[in-house]
This record gives sequence, C-alpha cells and structure tokens, in this order.
Amino acid sequence: MRPALQGGSPSPGEQECPLKDDDPEASASTPFQHRDNWPPPGRTDTESMDQHVERIVVTGGAGFIGSHLVDRLLADSAAEVLVLDNLRRGRLGNLARHQAEPRLRLIQADVRDADAVAAALRGASAVYHLAAESTVTGAASDVDYAFTTNVVGTFNVLRAATRCGVPRLIFASSREVYGEPIALPVEEGQPLAPLNAYGASKAVGEMYCRVFRRMFGLQAIILRLANVYGPRDFGRVIPLWLERARAGQDLHVYGGKQVLDFLWIGQTVEAFVQAGALDEPLPPINVGSGTGTRILELAQRIVCISGSEARIRLLPARKDEVTRFVANVDRMGQLLGLHPPLDPLASLPNLLPAALDVAS
Repeated sequence: MRPALQGGSPSPGEQECPLKDDDPEASASTPFQHRDNWPPPGRTDTESMDQHVERIVVTGGAGFIGSHLVDRLLADSAAEVLVLDNLRRGRLGNLARHQAEPRLRLIQADVRDADAVAAALRGASAVYHLAAESTVTGAASDVDYAFTTNVVGTFNVLRAATRCGVPRLIFASSREVYGEPIALPVEEGQPLAPLNAYGASKAVGEMYCRVFRRMFGLQAIILRLANVYGPRDFGRVIPLWLERARAGQDLHVYGGKQVLDFLWIGQTVEAFVQAGALDEPLPPINVGSGTGTRILELAQRIVCISGSEARIRLLPARKDEVTRFVANVDRMGQLLGLHPPLDPLASLPNLLPAALDVAS
C-alpha cells in the first residue's frame, strides 16, 4: 500500500481504504477498496504543493452532514478534499458517487488518534470538524465514547491544526449546548447550560475552540446547529418516523410538548461553506430556521405526506431531551448572508423515496 500521506506510512490507528470486505456499504468495485486515488495520477504531493492546490480536510466526512459538505466542496471548488472518518456512523455509500474523483481521499481513522489527525491535517488550508458522537441517545448510552470523541478528539484536531499551520477551522457544535433555554428565540449570548452528555461535550469543544483562538490565533468558527434533516440521516426523529410511517407502524412521540427548530441539509451545508469562505474572526453562530415546529405537528405532517395509516402514540418524556428550542438567526443572516425559508419542513417530501427504499 502506498503511504497514506506525504512523507511516511499510515499513522498508528489510521487505515487508508481499502476497508473491510464485509462493510455493508462497500461495493466490490469501489475504488476506495481497490486503488489509491490521491493525488491524481501522474502528480506527486510535492507538485501539488508547488501548484498551491488547496487541500481541505473534513472530519466525519462520510457521515450525514459531512458527506453533503464533501459533495459541495468537490462541486464548487478545485480543492483536494481529504475525509477522515472512523465509519462508526459514516458510510462508504455516502461518498460512492465520487469513487472516480481523483481529488477525494478517504482515510479510515479516529479523531481520538492524535497521530492520525496530525498526519491528515498536514498541508491543509482549512478543516471542517464534524466528527463526533452526534446523537443525544448515543452519548447517553456510551458516555466514555462521547467524551473521548467529542472532547479529546476536538482537542486533537485543534492542536494538529495549530501545529500544522492550518489557518481556519469550522467546528460543528449543537443547539444542545444551551440546554433548556431561558427564552425563545435563543440568542447566541444565552448561557450554555447543557442538560445531557452530548450537549456538555459540545460545550467543552467550543471552549477549546475559543482557547486555541486566543492562545494561538487559530481562526476557529463555531456553528451551533439546530435539528438538521435530509437524505443519508438515520437514527433521528425524522428518518425514524418516515420509516415507521411507510411501514404503517405507530409513531412514538415522547412527551409531546417539544417545540424544535428544523433545518434542511442544503441550507446547513451553505452555512458551512459561507463560514469557511470568511477570513475574519467570527462569534458563535446559530444555524437554524428561526421557526418553531411542534413535535406533534411534525408527526402529523409525516403521516399525511406519506399517505400512511400509522397512528401517533404518546409516550412518557425522556429526561435527557430538551423540550424547546428555536434559534435566533439574525447573526446567521448578518454574517453568513443566509435567510431560511418560511416553512422549515418544505423539503420533507423529498425524503419519501429514500424512506420507502429503507422500509422495503
């Protein structure tokens, strides 16, 4: 196997695809398995640097949001994109459309491995840090993994970015850092008071972003994401309910009093792209729709658009879940130039074919 990065062999814990033969998302003809596609044929890494080709790293780039961001970066720029993902939630299938793209490289590695992170960030001009335990329930069921990934992993990425001279880092934080907000809509200046392990880990990650910006001048931009939905997601409320509705199964609503902020994946990716294009330091930015959706309204809408006979079943509330969040998106409009649609769920019907495929 060719060295995973310029100047050496793969770092401990790093595995350049080919991946495991039994990976359910991998195709036998996938170039990630059978050939190394970085750099493009006939060009060495040294030649790439001499030509000043931009190199962007996306941690968690095989996941839901990360893979959509990779799509956009490859489509809209000439940059070389390196994806670092441990494939715990990420899937090879999310990047399969780019299997013949010479500008994409996928490294199977974990952000908890400091050596692998440092090797991946060498020569990068920007890093989008999305690798994380990204669900409240997942963090609650494995607190150790959530801490080591979301806190230690974020520290590893920040330290590597500083040591490798990466000028810009965009950090995917979460609305969970606010906990149960004191007022709606939630402005970025409200206190950070997370209710669960996931929110706490993201709040600590934010603190380290601020420290590295003050101490080392790293331009670390914090985006606090609302409830993002779109193709390739799984295990969260919208994909779960769509699957159940298509199968005619009950939709389980825990509590029923929640009012949440949902945002389509395309608008979320736009926020990352706009933030990555700015050179000046930015304060934390809410990325949301600015519109509250009652969870019962969401369930009813899913039943309606899917043509399902599924029933909505109320169950006791879960203690770790925030019941109210609507983002104040003024800062998103002012700094990123983004203004969400009036109906945050307007793109929901776009998910029906994917939901039908999963259900069948």
